[in-house]
Amino acid sequence: MTQPGGQSFVPRVSLYDAQAQNRWRTVLLIAAFTLLVVGVAFVFGDILGGSSNAGIAFIPIAILISFGLSLFSYYGGDKLVLAQSRARLVAEGQEKVLRDVVETLALGLGIPTPKLYVIEDPAPNAFATGRDPRHASVAVTRGLLDTMDRSELEGVIAHELSHVGNRDIRVMLLVTVLVGTVALLSDWLLRSMWWGGRSRDRDRGGGGGILLLVGLVLAILTPIIATLIQLAVSRQREYLADASGAFLTRYPEGLANALRKISADQHVLSVANKATASLYIANPLKDHPFGFDHLFDTHPPIEERIKRLDAMA
Repeated sequence: MTQPGGQSFVPRVSLYDAQAQNRWRTVLLIAAFTLLVVGVAFVFGDILGGSSNAGIAFIPIAILISFGLSLFSYYGGDKLVLAQSRARLVAEGQEKVLRDVVETLALGLGIPTPKLYVIEDPAPNAFATGRDPRHASVAVTRGLLDTMDRSELEGVIAHELSHVGNRDIRVMLLVTVLVGTVALLSDWLLRSMWWGGRSRDRDRGGGGGILLLVGLVLAILTPIIATLIQLAVSRQREYLADASGAFLTRYPEGLANALRKISADQHVLSVANKATASLYIANPLKDHPFGFDHLFDTHPPIEERIKRLDAMA
């Protein structure tokens, strides 16, 4: 879109509108995820029990499995992530600039000051973790502290605190558990068809063969679909945290400039892996997909994030 004179025009976007749109997208994605879990559980129970009633009866079992995994991750997941990332707790009196920025922004957001951690790595990056604002932690790399000016550091910290304030950690925990449940159910489904599918097919006639075929397709495709939904939720939460962080600092340009620096940096964060990559403000692995139009990206394109920040009123 261009203005008279040939100058490009970027439409302005309300911060409140950006937040509302991303919340609704995330709700829809999680709803689709839940339906996927229920569908796999139904087919799994139907194949095992030999009737549709058995499929319905298995759905609560799948939900209980998800609940158990959720409890385990909810109370211990943050400690595991911090230990895996080799994050060092910042003691009182250390990293004064970082502590001042975090305390000021946490006060403005109305949440307790989270625990602060530093990862001694030259790659600029950061993440937040914890089950709620009272048990939150923010970890930043040494590279982030060394390369960002005050406004850029504020932009990054505001983004991470927005994850805490928006309860993104709970959302991503739910999605992660659903992914694990789908993978577990799919594995059980494949094993049940391998060991008992033939005999049940004979007992149920031709309809059993169709059901087994459906089950086989679900067992193969649902883990892939679940991963795609997980990554889509992760990308939407990043957009929402960008919008919320820009609203908190009232200076979207700070975060936009920080993302530009992070994007230009070529360091790969050595302590990151595929399991923790989605937690960071930007992809810490610096890997790029070869196809599928970024379907398997853990983060939205930084160029698009910067464009949205520049368009915010």
